[in-house]
Amino acid sequence: MKNIVYFEPSDTVKFDIERYENSLNKYAKVPRGAIEEAVKQLDEYETLHVSRLVSTGVGLIEQFSDEDSARKYYDDHSKYFGEKFERLRRITGYLVGTLDRWNDGKRAEESQRVKHSVNSCVDDLVRNAKLQDQMLAYNAAYAGKTE
Repeated sequence: MKNIVYFEPSDTVKFDIERYENSLNKYAKVPRGAIEEAVKQLDEYETLHVSRLVSTGVGLIEQFSDEDSARKYYDDHSKYFGEKFERLRRITGYLVGTLDRWNDGKRAEESQRVKHSVNSCVDDLVRNAKLQDQMLAYNAAYAGKTE
């Protein structure tokens, strides 16, 4: 990764790891080695949108501090993610925005669901690897092959 785009292609600037480190360290003390390792995964890109760096930063801050610091970092940098969106929930086939018209049973069901943190994007590589393993196992079983 050599360039960062903020809003428009004309906003492209050179990536500066020290500037990124200083930005993260306002919220948590993140070791330089951890930052370099995280950035190394993004190195395959010539140009990268700043929102990807913010997502990576959220993960690093949460890893070396706490979720509140990560949420603060995200909130302070959320302007790079474009327009805000309303949260939608799917319940028995219907999409709804708020819970105000739900009955007690549906509210109880929603409260028992697993809540994912702001940092769920960091787990994508692990999740994708597991899904690929499941897919290979399914394909092998479907084709009648066993390993």
